[in-house]
Amino acid sequence: MNIWTSCTISSILALSLLAPSVSFANENPNQEAASQYPILKKANKPEEAGFSSEKLEKVDQLIEMEVAAGFPGAALIVIKDGKIVKNESYGYKQKYNEHTPLKKFQKMENDTLFDLASNTKMYATNFAIQKLVSEGKLNIQARVQQYIPEFKDTEEDVIKGKDNLRIIDVLHHTAGFRPDPQYHNPKVSKELYSQERDKTIEFISKTPLTYVPGTQNVYSDVDYMLLGAIVEEITGQQLDTYVENELYKPLGLKNTKFNPLQKGFKPKDFAATELLGNTRDGVIDFPNIRTYTLQGEVHDEKAFYSMGGVSGHAGLFSNTKDMAVLLQVMLNGGGYGKHTLFDQGTIDEFVAPSEMNPTYGLGWRRNGDASMEWMFSPYASDSAYGHTGWTGTVTIIDPEIDLGIVLLTNKKHSPLVNPVANSNQFFGDLFKTGSYGSVVTAIYEALETNE
Repeated sequence: MNIWTSCTISSILALSLLAPSVSFANENPNQEAASQYPILKKANKPEEAGFSSEKLEKVDQLIEMEVAAGFPGAALIVIKDGKIVKNESYGYKQKYNEHTPLKKFQKMENDTLFDLASNTKMYATNFAIQKLVSEGKLNIQARVQQYIPEFKDTEEDVIKGKDNLRIIDVLHHTAGFRPDPQYHNPKVSKELYSQERDKTIEFISKTPLTYVPGTQNVYSDVDYMLLGAIVEEITGQQLDTYVENELYKPLGLKNTKFNPLQKGFKPKDFAATELLGNTRDGVIDFPNIRTYTLQGEVHDEKAFYSMGGVSGHAGLFSNTKDMAVLLQVMLNGGGYGKHTLFDQGTIDEFVAPSEMNPTYGLGWRRNGDASMEWMFSPYASDSAYGHTGWTGTVTIIDPEIDLGIVLLTNKKHSPLVNPVANSNQFFGDLFKTGSYGSVVTAIYEALETNE
């Protein structure tokens, strides 16, 4: 949705690369407890993990060529066999202030933080759910109503099915919800309009179904807003508090946060996104809309306006080094160093293909058929899984060859092509780097087994 030899701090180089974002085994030499799970260390050269250094340079050339042609920027990390094979940044984290180009573009750095967008669904909500499932605190076969009693059918509902809707149906994106009810925009959401977090969570239960649950596969943000609310009901904590304290802190991740500007970070730490807030270059309007260049604030409208920056579907920020640890947790079978988040059995259950659509696991997107080649490349194994994010983020986990890829871009930090004709197409979307597959393909082609 492999087993390696456990490692300790073997070189100052490895320590300088990963600290303080990543914790190491046996930091205290007097501590008897050994590392239970492999910990990432830097490969001395790509060949140690089966890559060709020369071929990996083609990845750099591809991205750098696109930056020269106008693509904003990117950060990339590749891990294999428990080693960091590549960790690079490209281009710029900020080129514009609104529509005015900066006199000096702000260079992208390896530790730049990105708005993960829908990768939040996996590395916040799914990780939380996988942990709760492995601890026996959440049953995915249970009805949603068991955790949120007010989630039920009403006489007015044209399409019914909430009473019997299960957690697994929501995870599979077969719950019956539309993709985006736009709670933040009264012109669209009407009686479900909300820019207050508690009210929005209440309105999720009142959101009408648009198809009978279990009859279609429709990717929906509502599914993960609902799942995030369920995590909060079970844990008694807001989602950000739970994941930051129970998941990220034990792993030593200090750069993976919701609402990071409220937690000690500065705008300059982030890759900027949309130039004119959420206006799509001036063609969109709704109450309290932001009109300034976004940097360190979640772009997603429902997350920002309706959920106070903390939602199960969007809102998480991170950088490549922290994300690499989260991918390694999955490759390790659920833990990292001395810390276990969940077990291999839970992972297997969550990355298994849906009977209705093999490209879906439980939340995870899978390399289930040729339709996913745009994301996974032609070379990924059938067991590969991962996710994407609207802002320009993609994660690939290929357990068959012990490979993880994190590509974070700020492709939305660019003008729209034609905002009137298509308010969702940015110039950054037109580049190969922004559509992921070419970069992922070049990484697979750099493997020495792919001659």
